[in-house]
Amino acid sequence: MNDAGTKGVTTVMTKSVRTTSPWLALLGFFILSYAVAALGGLSTAASVKGWYTEINKPSWTPPNVVFGPVWTILYGLIAWSGWRFWKRHASNTRTSTLRLFAMQMVLNALWSPVFFGAQQYLAGAVVIVALALSIAALIAVGRRVDAVAAWTLVPYLLWVLYASTLNIGIFVLNP
Repeated sequence: MNDAGTKGVTTVMTKSVRTTSPWLALLGFFILSYAVAALGGLSTAASVKGWYTEINKPSWTPPNVVFGPVWTILYGLIAWSGWRFWKRHASNTRTSTLRLFAMQMVLNALWSPVFFGAQQYLAGAVVIVALALSIAALIAVGRRVDAVAAWTLVPYLLWVLYASTLNIGIFVLNP
């Protein structure tokens, strides 16, 4: 992904802490996070009861009821950590962290429409692996800005890595 894809988002996100209420910013991060979740839900809802029930899935696929609660918690952690990164003192590292945050949000928003909406298993695998890499980079760079916020993203990374194995497994099992 090029810099232009996240530049507008990070321009808004990197505004001075002094000009925006931290609580309003926290609300903004939650709205952003759950808007991405809603987009994913729209792409997923019909598929989970349709074609997804009939395809071959890896033996380690959990029941469908697991995904909603897990993602709900993870999106809250994503929002909270993004806010913590945002409220730190302005620096080049903070700006890089917020760009990585925006990049992983874009990739997160892209995966469900690609995998569930378009039923493109290989393209979905590419997107979710890129998502995992962007989260890992966010954690690595973000720990220099706010270690707590970075560590808060570890469950998200682990879940996305697990979801990557499911996506790749579905690609392999459904030629």
